[in-house]
Amino acid sequence: MKEWTRDIEINAPIEQVWSYFNGSLEEMQKIMPQVVDQQPVKITDEIVGSVYRQKYKEGKRVEEYDVETLEYLNEPDYKKMKVGFTLANIFEITAFYELKKINENKTYLNYTTTNRPLKWFMKIFLIFASDKVVVQFLERVKHVAEAETSKS
Repeated sequence: MKEWTRDIEINAPIEQVWSYFNGSLEEMQKIMPQVVDQQPVKITDEIVGSVYRQKYKEGKRVEEYDVETLEYLNEPDYKKMKVGFTLANIFEITAFYELKKINENKTYLNYTTTNRPLKWFMKIFLIFASDKVVVQFLERVKHVAEAETSKS
């Protein structure tokens, strides 16, 4: 299994940043444009255990998988969500988003993702995997949140 953890400070209110992770498909697509659809499969009152069927477009191919909410907390100054899914029966992936309010207009975002190969031969690919995608993702969240904050 491989794990990457990175963090970033974003010049935007915590609720603004949280909306991309905890909001509608339209909000999520601002930071994850490859997600082309998300439909509820099972919704729980406590949110943990909820499952959404997601479609992700990579080039011309569309992958479909179920995303389960594994952890969830939504407090005014601290928010976290962990989701997990299996991609193409090859990788088991988790994504953990942790947001802390620094002040009214600044948010700390910590992002941890894990990737566990389900096929022995995929372990080799992970040896050479870098954190480039993780860093690019955090930069995109920062860019989108700060651009939308400056508009309002």
